[in-house]
Amino acid sequence: MRAMSKIASEWWDYTTLDRGILDEAAKITIGNLKSFERGGFSIRIYDSVQEFYCAEALEYIAAWRQATEDRPAGICGPIGPTEQLPLVAQMVNAMDLNLRHCHFWGMDEWVVNGKAVGPDFPLGFAKADMDLCFNRIRPELRMPVENMHFPGEDPAEYVKSWDGARCVVMQGGQGETKHWAFNDPVKREGKYKDSPPGPAEYRKLSTRVVDLHPITLIQNARTSGGGTVQNVPSAAVTVGPKETWKAEKVSIWHPGHHDNPFGMRLTTFMISNRIPDSAVPMSLLADHPNVVFNFLRGGFGVCDVDMH
Repeated sequence: MRAMSKIASEWWDYTTLDRGILDEAAKITIGNLKSFERGGFSIRIYDSVQEFYCAEALEYIAAWRQATEDRPAGICGPIGPTEQLPLVAQMVNAMDLNLRHCHFWGMDEWVVNGKAVGPDFPLGFAKADMDLCFNRIRPELRMPVENMHFPGEDPAEYVKSWDGARCVVMQGGQGETKHWAFNDPVKREGKYKDSPPGPAEYRKLSTRVVDLHPITLIQNARTSGGGTVQNVPSAAVTVGPKETWKAEKVSIWHPGHHDNPFGMRLTTFMISNRIPDSAVPMSLLADHPNVVFNFLRGGFGVCDVDMH
């Protein structure tokens, strides 16, 4: 019998893992971090905030420069981190980069009363993408509206769009539940009462509406709303593992203020050592052929006790 969660007893999460995995992950230092690279899993470390977000923005540019009329291409982008988004617009404008054959997939969106929120929802992800990036691009350079794909409560059209263009890279951050997008662990109920879904089963999930783990609600309130958890919806529609495996590369960015020092170490350890477990959804990327973890050196922190 696996351990009960220390955070939310009705859910699976990383606190249900074997203590040995947790303790080994906590030992990783910035000095030995690169030693956890292996074939299919690369680690990059950036020394300054400017380098970090510039490199993240350049992934958009590199993907979009590959797009042609015969072979359209694009990127699936996150909300969190978001600091790269204004830089993307600035680069596109400075390069006179025409996005007519380019695509963009939003990762997720909040769901309220069974419907994906609209462009006026203050915490909306499509709203943030438009406000921080796409509306800042000069009109003559912008990608066609039909090439911008945002998931809704009925994701059929969104899912179909993944077969219409190459996704050169899926870019994201890591949540405190160790998720990418809103691929949270599942509730501890029904057939998952005694064990979470196996990696192969979880990987079959497509874009769908999900209930969000309590940690995710608290994190989004902290990072986007000053802690006002009452304003954070408890459900969302999220890109699934099925679409993720259509991305040629998965690029995860760790600035140090989304997940904590231990969380960044845990997923690094599990992916490096090929320990996929759906209680730690990010660890399922151990089976993806091209994953890159990007770290800001100053945000990596330590896992030592520091009473203050």
